[in-house]
Amino acid sequence: MAMSVEQKHTRFVLYQRSLQVLRVYIPLSLFVLITLFPFYWMFTTSLKTNQELIYVRELILFVRNPTLAHYRYLFHETNFLRWLVNSLVVTVSSTTVSLFCGVLAAYALSRLRFRGSNVLGLAIFVTYLVPQTLLFIPLTRVVSQLGMLNSLWAMILTYPTLLIPFCTWMLVGYFRTIPVELEECALIDGAGRIRIMLSIVLPLALPGVLSAGIFAFTLSWNEYLYALVFSASTTIKTIPVGLPTELITGDVFYWGSLMAGALLGSVPVAIFYSFFVEHYVAGLTAGAVKG
Repeated sequence: MAMSVEQKHTRFVLYQRSLQVLRVYIPLSLFVLITLFPFYWMFTTSLKTNQELIYVRELILFVRNPTLAHYRYLFHETNFLRWLVNSLVVTVSSTTVSLFCGVLAAYALSRLRFRGSNVLGLAIFVTYLVPQTLLFIPLTRVVSQLGMLNSLWAMILTYPTLLIPFCTWMLVGYFRTIPVELEECALIDGAGRIRIMLSIVLPLALPGVLSAGIFAFTLSWNEYLYALVFSASTTIKTIPVGLPTELITGDVFYWGSLMAGALLGSVPVAIFYSFFVEHYVAGLTAGAVKG
């Protein structure tokens, strides 16, 4: 018996929905589960008792006897809150400095024509590729001569050496997506370069600036090598350095407190991403299309 047109249409719609589930929703759900699993693992580990952490023969994905002892130890027996404040101060300061310098350098390289501009742009990009393991030794000497060792200023000064080249390289590609004709019209009307950059270029390039800011914020927050080298005192350490150096003594690992600190330390970055995720995606898309 032949099917009617409505039945064929219904079968076609069901077929399209089934394909959509197989191609989109199932892979996306697996990706979300894989992405969120480390956070779930940190959360459950931070709530387990030491007995549950030691005897792992039982189910380790769930918590039978949840406890907040590891959080109490983290807040009362360590300087975690001080590390958190240090991380915020260093990250916000270095990100602000890096974005300011990166915007100026990227605008100059993408719009101004001067002798050696291409070489300078390539040099900035190559600087970003230099490993930190080669830079921290001369930077230590510089910081020592400035009298900033074992201080937050040492990290605020050295983090931009990594962030400024990255922000500049990322923003150059985004500034080039903005039509030059807009700036030429403003120049004809008598506006200067600074006025044009502040009133025309930056508002249009806001997604790219926010994308660079998110990357700079994340790199600063997770920086380990420079923070380890320039922070000898416990009160100067940041979260990435304080957790492994203070909660690992010899062959003793305070896993519960480590996971609690790692979970709480990832919250500021997650909040930062959640506010600017739309601009972040827009900035990456525009920069990638132009690049």
